[in-house]
Amino acid sequence: MLQPKTRWITSHAPKDKIDALASSMNLPEAVAQLLISRGMETEAAVEKFLKGGVDDFHNPFLMDGMKESVDRIISAIENNEKILVFGDYDADGVSSTSVMWYTLKELGADFDYYIPNRFTEGYGPNEPALRKAKEDGFSLVITVDTGISAVDQAAAAREMGLDFIITDHHEAPPVLPDAYSIINPKKPGCSYPFKGLAGVGVALKVSQALLGRVPVHLFDIGCIGTIADLVPLVDENRLIAREGIKALSRTNKKGLIELLKVCNIKDKELTAEHIGFAVGPRVNAAGRLDSADPAVELFITDDSETGERLAKQIDSINKERQAIVNEITEEAVKIVEEEFPPAEQSVLVIAKEGWNAGVIGIVASRLVEKYYRPTIVLSIDHEKGTAKGSARSIAGFDMFENLSLSRDILPHFGGHPMAAGMTLSLHDVDELRNRLNKQAEEQLSPEDFQPITAVDLELELSDISLETVELMERLAPFGTGNPAPKVCLRNVPVREMKKIGSQSNHLKMQVGDSPSKLLDCIGFFKGAVIDEIAPYSLVSFVGELNVNEWNGFRKPQLMVQDIAVTDWQLFDYRGLRDIASRLADLPEKRTVYVRFSQTALIKHVQEKPFVFEAEENQLPPKGLLEGKYAVFLDVPSSLAHFKEWLEEAGQPDRIYAVFHHESDHFFSTIPSRDQFKWYYAFLMKKGLFHIDKQGEELARWKGWSKETVDFMSKVFFELDFVTIENGVITVKHQPVKKDLESSELYRRKLNFAELESGLVYSSYQQLKQWFTDIKQHEKIVF
Repeated sequence: MLQPKTRWITSHAPKDKIDALASSMNLPEAVAQLLISRGMETEAAVEKFLKGGVDDFHNPFLMDGMKESVDRIISAIENNEKILVFGDYDADGVSSTSVMWYTLKELGADFDYYIPNRFTEGYGPNEPALRKAKEDGFSLVITVDTGISAVDQAAAAREMGLDFIITDHHEAPPVLPDAYSIINPKKPGCSYPFKGLAGVGVALKVSQALLGRVPVHLFDIGCIGTIADLVPLVDENRLIAREGIKALSRTNKKGLIELLKVCNIKDKELTAEHIGFAVGPRVNAAGRLDSADPAVELFITDDSETGERLAKQIDSINKERQAIVNEITEEAVKIVEEEFPPAEQSVLVIAKEGWNAGVIGIVASRLVEKYYRPTIVLSIDHEKGTAKGSARSIAGFDMFENLSLSRDILPHFGGHPMAAGMTLSLHDVDELRNRLNKQAEEQLSPEDFQPITAVDLELELSDISLETVELMERLAPFGTGNPAPKVCLRNVPVREMKKIGSQSNHLKMQVGDSPSKLLDCIGFFKGAVIDEIAPYSLVSFVGELNVNEWNGFRKPQLMVQDIAVTDWQLFDYRGLRDIASRLADLPEKRTVYVRFSQTALIKHVQEKPFVFEAEENQLPPKGLLEGKYAVFLDVPSSLAHFKEWLEEAGQPDRIYAVFHHESDHFFSTIPSRDQFKWYYAFLMKKGLFHIDKQGEELARWKGWSKETVDFMSKVFFELDFVTIENGVITVKHQPVKKDLESSELYRRKLNFAELESGLVYSSYQQLKQWFTDIKQHEKIVF
């Protein structure tokens, strides 16, 4: 067996719906099933998903608070009031701020923007910044991607005579701010048809309402915040991402052009992956380590030199951010292992003074990836007596909802089911940890702590074609809510497997049961798994299909994400010289080494406490090997006893056959009965025979080996047919008649020859079948 790293959970669609959609749209069944599993059961729904355009953008005035907000903004512009856009310091906040900047500029407004410093001001609107805005002559503040929890700040703004418009997309708290107006599709009572917009998506809706048209010219910015904020790429988000990626690839915004250059993707065909893993992290980096202003300036500059300078600055900050994240992650892992072992913690809550509060959200994500536990990472400020941090969760544990139960000790927090940010008193950290662990123990089962891989389709090799893969790729852009389709292939034969790459750390396998239907499977950083797949095993895969293009030839291939072997496996280590190194990496807690003789010389395991000494004619503890890795170091005393021994020990997941032995009985001659008869008659005739002096000569004369002569002599001695003194054999007068099988020496040689034939010198297939027959209680024949 080879256990998968994750739980594979496959979605299923009704067969009649699959058949109907496949027939009506002339689609392969696999593609029809994929579309239905993602909520598209009709031709109209499929067409809208694949081809929907700006006409499908919802009316922005369906959003509660939009009319009041737009009227107030237009009034401010007409009356030359100063407007302040108050943003957030992440990629979504930067994008939202930039969208509002371009919109207000187009409308001729008198405006500026402000993003608080994460370290000196914290998250969201703050009263000192609002007072400074009032002093500077601003009369209207518009928040973007923030503000839904700013109850005290809204009250302060009202008191000082600032009109306060909130545009946000985060979960709404029980008490909303008393603002001039609030635009948030998640606000209670808001009937807007799509609730999943990012902050920049809400900003684009405000822009649409102000401009009277869909602001497609700002989608190149909108796609960055939408993809980076991990909102579901469906409905309007899909349109923003899909059209935005196209717009970004041909953008004329000088800063964005320079940003693509430092990401080394300027001349590539852009995908959501490029935004999520190259663009987004760099934009986020500015606000994580210092001020987010350079990122906004990069988005809005119309000067190439300024854009180049800012892009390089942000790229440099991102490299610094990566180094800091790696350092904090190492420290966090050490704290988890030493103080809060995951086996004892359902939720990880760790804290340390001096950790950069701007990057601990990334650290929390890494800990979730490593331990698969809901995780909160906090940076301690002893001077203020506070702990500030970020939370990341796992499926089945709504982080926002669970934190909401501790509002009494969380004066500042907000977020989503899978992520949140917070500030709390240092004295309440232990209490929060205890509460969350208790809540998780009540809500989660042991199975919930194994990562999940959501599988869209279980396919046969015959289902995979170039056409099918190309149709699946039309569902892009892929991301949260619309992930790249994951497919599962179960129990497929492997024709070839090898390690590839300069360090041999990648995997390439070719699977299929006929030369005409083969599929290449590539697994990055999975080269080591080859050592865990025995020959002739049927292997199961989960991965993503794509098209491999090489020398003008195009064919499907599977990018492997997880691998499993569901049947037991036999690893043939018989006769290998480097057995110790082969066994070195086996997990100690799962491996049982078995030896049947005290003289089994396997240096790597000889002195280890988990070697099981199998006593002759004794059966093992029942179930000793069940679900284990069994390493048989040497040969047992007999095949019959070994069969009984295995039936009592249970079925291991893997068998490592070493079967070390000191001598080769199988290849040494076993004399026939006719040879024994002739030799006995020869001895009777001779009367005395000096075996040391004459045995070699007799062997040459008969064409036997000297070992054969010695062996027959010892058998006759054991049967009391002869005496041997000083190398001279004398036949006894009228000895008691005995059969050859009465000789223990003769029986042992026959037995060891049979053992060696079956266990040591059998073919791999024969040995595998022998063990399989025992499992199935079949008659065993070599």
